[in-house]
Amino acid sequence: MKFLLIIIFMIFSLSLLAQEKPTLYLIGDSTMADKKDPNQNPEHGWGQMLPQLLTDEIRVENHAVNGRSSKSFITEGKWEAVLSKLKKGDYVFIQFGHNDEKVQDSTRFTNPFTQYRYNLERFVNETRSKGATPVLLSSIVRRNFNEYGVLVDTHGDYPVVVWLVAKDLDVPFVDLQWLTERLEIKYGPEASKSLHLHLKPGENAYEPHGRDDDTHLSQLGATLVASLALQEINRQHSGLATFIKKSVLAKEIISLKN
Repeated sequence: MKFLLIIIFMIFSLSLLAQEKPTLYLIGDSTMADKKDPNQNPEHGWGQMLPQLLTDEIRVENHAVNGRSSKSFITEGKWEAVLSKLKKGDYVFIQFGHNDEKVQDSTRFTNPFTQYRYNLERFVNETRSKGATPVLLSSIVRRNFNEYGVLVDTHGDYPVVVWLVAKDLDVPFVDLQWLTERLEIKYGPEASKSLHLHLKPGENAYEPHGRDDDTHLSQLGATLVASLALQEINRQHSGLATFIKKSVLAKEIISLKN
């Protein structure tokens, strides 16, 4: 009987330890989201790669969903589902913008300086109300090189608003717009196709008809973007930095010196 009680106590103690482990929640769109059939599907969201780049001392829950804007993520109840689970010591990565730009869709479009900003502030304030730490991220760039080999911006004012909210509310900020711009330029107009989904018909069984997609990421692209985000978190000496694997920090992906 005594031995049985010891076993029960050990199981209960391990359960408590697991519950105390912090969770990193991800909210965003398809560029961040988990993709089905990861072993066959050539498309990967960068948030999908985070569990293998972080230690086992933190859990990752990816709530990013294809096609969502800051507006639709709230109206569909997806933010409330995350908020209800948040606890002290957790983290929330917040990255929207790609679908807030959809001016022809009233269910998703937000004006960058009004509703978009308000939604970001809401995510930040409500995360903090639970004792968790918000992290704001600007959107990753699209592979959009012109005929002169210049990478042309497609996001307009949205990344600027993310930076303004981060500055005004003193929130950790990862400028993935800037980091991924440098990544695309480093690879160049042709090699950067490998960061995205450029497949010829018959080249990949999962995409038998081929695909030309300059927004979403290949496994390589997603891994590099996730690594860039974590390296920036480390440079900011965030509490989250303690959960990043040393191998992620050892590799220079892009130069930040010029």
